[in-house]
Amino acid sequence: MRWSEIPRDAKAYMIYHTLIAPGLITWTLFPLYLMMTGYSILEVGAFFTVVNIASIPLTYIFGRLFNRWDIKKGLIAIDILDGIAYVMYGLAKGAIAPLMLFGGKLIDKLSTLLYPLYQAYEQVIYPEDKYEEIFAWHLRLPEIATLVSFPIMGYLLGYVYNKPKHYRLTFLFFGLFSVVTVTYLWLFLPSVGKEERISPEGFTFKAGEFKRLIAFETLLALAWGLAPEFILINYVVFVLHKTVFELTLIAVACSLMRITGTYASERVPKGRGFHAIAVGMFLNAFYALVMAFAPPFWLALVVYAIGDFGNALWFPFYRSWLFKLIPKEKTTEFHAAISSYRRVLGLITPLLAGFLASLHPTLPYGASLGGFIAAGLFLLWIAKRK
Repeated sequence: MRWSEIPRDAKAYMIYHTLIAPGLITWTLFPLYLMMTGYSILEVGAFFTVVNIASIPLTYIFGRLFNRWDIKKGLIAIDILDGIAYVMYGLAKGAIAPLMLFGGKLIDKLSTLLYPLYQAYEQVIYPEDKYEEIFAWHLRLPEIATLVSFPIMGYLLGYVYNKPKHYRLTFLFFGLFSVVTVTYLWLFLPSVGKEERISPEGFTFKAGEFKRLIAFETLLALAWGLAPEFILINYVVFVLHKTVFELTLIAVACSLMRITGTYASERVPKGRGFHAIAVGMFLNAFYALVMAFAPPFWLALVVYAIGDFGNALWFPFYRSWLFKLIPKEKTTEFHAAISSYRRVLGLITPLLAGFLASLHPTLPYGASLGGFIAAGLFLLWIAKRK
């Protein structure tokens, strides 16, 4: 699919994700900031676990409400909440710092309760007969923004402005930048209310197929949940004694391979989507296996990039599979239910990951290895049945 063939509204939505991509560096900076200011790896894991517990029931409630409300307003709410959270991180100084960090993270987590709205919006706004092709572009454009912005920010925050106070200023900047993204959403994205979400004639909900998707979700959530990003941050910065710059180099290598993976996904023959997802799982298993052996930095960079090539390869086919099983009039409710299910699975994984890393920095990767292998084998079984 050429860029010129993509509908205007879908292009506007992709450009929005390109605008917010540089701000995702805050996802790396926040756990690193906690560790730099005295939190242990086990305490960081416990911190994320406590916040996850509070969010489970609210995710599904919000999803049901947005079955009737305009989804675009939910996307605007996400950016407003993120902006408030980042400003609170930036003001986390002195005696009030722990309160501001925890309060900011709770607000940040509140915004993630609305993240299923992204998938719901995509299901409606993207052409139904072009899901696989359009998700290649959906991945590609934000990765280009990451390639340009992350090395610059990583170098500055790693070697020039590398004190906690500089990280607080970075949080403040991205908090205020949310004014730009909220304005863009309001002006350029179309509304998607109840009337835009009507399933096409002939749609049949396939309960058995949906159960298989949930089984795959279980394996995938456990595999990724047992080796979250703060495990990589701890290993690179506090074991290998690198900086946030090296973390952004890994992110850049991953972006390059994700972009390459989008082109590879476009060359997967029709009807081979489940095989592509399985191959992606086995590439993730390879990354987890190598990381479990505590590799040097250059090898960690390589295997993370290989794993993300696998992610880009399987992502369009997974999203297409997911969207074809969900009725449009219930899209926000279904995506929120799946998200809540992931959160239930993620109740203990951050704490468990932190505990395993306190025993050995790369032990969490060994735990996630089995999940990726099982997920790959499961997808091959599904492909064989079809």
